[in-house]
Amino acid sequence: SDDPDDLAGFAAAADQIGYPVMVKAAGGGGGKGIRVVRNPADLAAALATARREADHAFGDPRVFLERYIEAARHIEIQVFGDTHGQIVHLYERECSAQRRHQKIVEESPSPLLDDAARAQMGAAAVAAARAVGYVNAGTVEFIATPAREFYFLEMNTRLQVEHPVTEFVTGVDLVKLQFAVAAGEPLPFTQAEVSQRGHAIECRLYAEDPQSGFLPATGKLARFVPPEGPGIRVDAGVRSGDTITIHYDPLIAKLIVHERTRTAAIERMIAALAATIILGTTTNRDFLLALLKHPAFVAGTVDTGFIEAHLAELLPDPAEDQGPDPALVDLAMIAAALHDAASRSSAPTQAGPAQPPDPWARADGFRLGGASD
Repeated sequence: SDDPDDLAGFAAAADQIGYPVMVKAAGGGGGKGIRVVRNPADLAAALATARREADHAFGDPRVFLERYIEAARHIEIQVFGDTHGQIVHLYERECSAQRRHQKIVEESPSPLLDDAARAQMGAAAVAAARAVGYVNAGTVEFIATPAREFYFLEMNTRLQVEHPVTEFVTGVDLVKLQFAVAAGEPLPFTQAEVSQRGHAIECRLYAEDPQSGFLPATGKLARFVPPEGPGIRVDAGVRSGDTITIHYDPLIAKLIVHERTRTAAIERMIAALAATIILGTTTNRDFLLALLKHPAFVAGTVDTGFIEAHLAELLPDPAEDQGPDPALVDLAMIAAALHDAASRSSAPTQAGPAQPPDPWARADGFRLGGASD
């Protein structure tokens, strides 16, 4: 509804749905314009707050109500349709690890679904896309209960931030496929030819302060060195020297890993995050590490309310968190400066290209032929 005075109508609808209910913005997502209401006395305030937030974020104050499911799991299905009438799904991504109703960790396959539930949810997503004659990449999102009952949430008619998870487990380049379908080509595979291989996890690395309610953090990235290695993909929008401002989303990078099993994927992501160097602004890196190591995440039982309910367990003890050792920060900055100076010294000059640097004169862990002891 867009009528700010229609409290009676919302109250009647909430009574019919049954509390708790969720107030949601009609004009957009991303966790904005959302409030959970557990009793009738809080409905009016939640409507007013959600409307203001929605109007500020989307220029649209309209909101609606839906049932709020306790211990909910957020699972979405990647679908793809072509102009020849073929629609397939490329399996699921679970996005239950959320803060402020925004996803921060996504994975595939979902640790909740079994084969029967996976097939049922995939078929429902394809049916929804087919009902509207959908063409292109899209995501059909569901809320699921611990018993694997699921309810339609929404459809996003675009690629999601977390699409690399699907690319890893299916081997399908979704961006390339979008261009092919837009050019009128048919999908190059059938549903039976799409399968899941291994396990992929994505973590969203944000410039934000978990200790302050995940408020965005600003500042200059003095140094940003993402992880490298087999089974690791990094999609970053910044580099060393860039400034994080209030004018854009504080997402620094997406870290995606792929392994044969979920346990191995968690271990690889922990190693990738630990190897990530970020100096100059506050980030959620350590928070993500704590989340990945938590027994509930390892067991695959995290629901959409987990982070809010267990926040104290995931945040470092302020008495113990003294920040990085200043001496280590100084050493890191010196090393970065020396590395940059060495890079500039090997750049071409007016007299012609410089000689390649002597690897034997570099104390950077060089090993002949990549060998190591």
